[in-house]
Amino acid sequence: MLLSAPLTAVWLVLLLSCGSEAKPNGSKTKKPKQVVPAIECDVRAGKINLPEFIAKCPSDCKQTKSQVYGTGVFASISSICNAAIHSGVITNSGGKVIVRKMAGQNIYKGSNSHGLRSLSLPKWRESFVVSVGKPKKGVIYPSSLDYIPSRPTYSKTGQKETKAPVVTTVMPATTPEPTRTTTPPPTTATTTPPPTTTTTLPPTTTTTTAKPRAAVHKARDTDSSHPYFASVAAASSARQSQNGHGKVTAQAIRGGTYTSRFPSRAKAGLRRPEAVGSPTIRRQPIPGHHSGTAFNRVVQMVPAERNQQQQQNNPSFSVREQDSLPRANPEPVTQGDPNCKVDIAWLMDGSWSIGKRRFKIQKDFLAEVAQVINVGMAGPMMGVIQYGDDPVTEFSLKAYTNSRELKPAIDKITQKGGMSNVGKALSYINKHYFSDANGNRGGAPNVAVVLVDGWPTDKVEEASRQARESGINIFFVTIEGPDENEKQNVVEPNFVDKAVCRTNGFYSLPVSSWFALRKAVQPLVKRVCDTDRLVCSKTCLNANDIAFVIDGSSSVGTGNFRTVLQFVANITREFEISDTDTRVGAVQYTYEQRLEFAFGQHNNKADLLNAIKRINYWSGGTSTGAAITYAAEQLFSKSKPNKRKIMIVITDGRSYDDVRAPALAVHRQGVIAYSIGIAWAAQDELEYIATDPDKEHSYFVDEFDSLYKFVPKVVNNICQEFNSQPRN
Repeated sequence: MLLSAPLTAVWLVLLLSCGSEAKPNGSKTKKPKQVVPAIECDVRAGKINLPEFIAKCPSDCKQTKSQVYGTGVFASISSICNAAIHSGVITNSGGKVIVRKMAGQNIYKGSNSHGLRSLSLPKWRESFVVSVGKPKKGVIYPSSLDYIPSRPTYSKTGQKETKAPVVTTVMPATTPEPTRTTTPPPTTATTTPPPTTTTTLPPTTTTTTAKPRAAVHKARDTDSSHPYFASVAAASSARQSQNGHGKVTAQAIRGGTYTSRFPSRAKAGLRRPEAVGSPTIRRQPIPGHHSGTAFNRVVQMVPAERNQQQQQNNPSFSVREQDSLPRANPEPVTQGDPNCKVDIAWLMDGSWSIGKRRFKIQKDFLAEVAQVINVGMAGPMMGVIQYGDDPVTEFSLKAYTNSRELKPAIDKITQKGGMSNVGKALSYINKHYFSDANGNRGGAPNVAVVLVDGWPTDKVEEASRQARESGINIFFVTIEGPDENEKQNVVEPNFVDKAVCRTNGFYSLPVSSWFALRKAVQPLVKRVCDTDRLVCSKTCLNANDIAFVIDGSSSVGTGNFRTVLQFVANITREFEISDTDTRVGAVQYTYEQRLEFAFGQHNNKADLLNAIKRINYWSGGTSTGAAITYAAEQLFSKSKPNKRKIMIVITDGRSYDDVRAPALAVHRQGVIAYSIGIAWAAQDELEYIATDPDKEHSYFVDEFDSLYKFVPKVVNNICQEFNSQPRN
């Protein structure tokens, strides 16, 4: 017993010493923890100056609708988080992603995946791919993200504006501690409660709150919608800098008001506040207007107007007293009305017949529309073309990003003169105006509003048809049309009906006189902002060659075959049918194939619907692959080059032959293929037939009587796909 106690003590000492020696070695091999920086939903890959990095996305990024360009490989102007959702790397609940930059692509194809639609883009300088946010063993990514600065931010210091340094590195877990200033500036006498301290971020010397930072952040993020906004941001920054030095203050105020509504402002003896260069007036935002409000600008005045009215009512109220009032923080640049996201080209009549006075009324009308429509990057964008002998671009879609800037730009337009060559102007916008370089956003409907004094001096039908086939929604505003004695001088009678889609007057707005033009503002804005009708308007329904490939096998039966024909007729009714608009052909197949009627064989809707009704049920086997090849040879080989080729295959069972090779062949010919499966149709074959993405082009129902549900889906998808493609 006496010996065992010392031995136990010795063993304990040895164990403790070994443990203490092993501890430092163990700490050296401890795996470093990966810190994952958090990002916002709208952060684009191109704004982070790292070739490869890890980041954490928040939840609900789908709802932000931050845009994505491409499929699998994305343009660097895409939202990282929404690209990850589109790829299936994360869900809408957020998560970690790894981003790897790569070279730019010549084309980025849009698609619909995981409930999120990406847009197409012809070309971009840089790309990226996303993967699951689990780094490989031994790989540690940067714990902070190096952001590329987009523009300088400003903070107020007394009466002056000073540039604050741009923070380019954002730490994910913690934010820098602000330095505390215990001595207040000697020129400011402030009384605050004892526990309150004044905090400032270096190197500024005045108190800055979270609100101005949020405003600057929002203004910077407005550039995230499309590549052309990079140039817009540069121009906007230059204009803001110019305003900051007091050089164009008066223009900014005039751009946000309507001088004709306030005649008292022109009285002599009143010194306009903006002439003093007051920062209060210069930085005051102009209120935005929704298209549903009736000129509420009358009762909303900027401080300069309130100043003058108060001076008139109370002479003792001076500009100096107004300057002493609290000053509002600057608001971010207006985003526009998101419910009216359209790209609008206004075609002004600059012919000599209009006269200078009426030309001024036309400019006032456009200025008023610009205010009511609420121009902004997330809403409508607006450009102006003036036409006479030849069309001239006054400014492009991307030139001005808010209604306040548009007013002085419209005021500066001078009349060009000449004839009223509307047809030439429509050809011009179709070929040159709606391009990415001019600010066309691809996903927004293209709208052209033509203002005409009297009547055009050239033909418009062919030019307008080509413009409509290119996806342009054409509106005509005709003022003081020809009377009975003048109708003989009209080059093309009923030119409006020939120029616009034939939709019960939706696209035409006759105005009795120039002095009544102002009453047309609200009705016109309401129509051009009806994006649901524009996205699926007759514009996209008159530029197709549609082939129906109909299963006539014995498993269908006579009654169900009549139901299929009713489905075909219901889709056909939605389109404008003529040789210059949409043409429809039909093939019925069993083991063999039969051409029921070819493209252009029936050139009006009534004849076409009767032809569909007369198709006789055949009965037999099911060779869908051979039917697709037959439709390509008999119908699409004779399709017009300016028509979109659409094939709709309707089948109720598995094919006896291969459908993959024939489907791939027609896809390569540019045919957009839809597959409609009923009852025993094979899902894998439906997906082979359909154009990618399958979810948008392949449909299945358990019974024939449910086919009617897919009529609006098919028609709407044809229009959505047509309007979402950027024009070049």
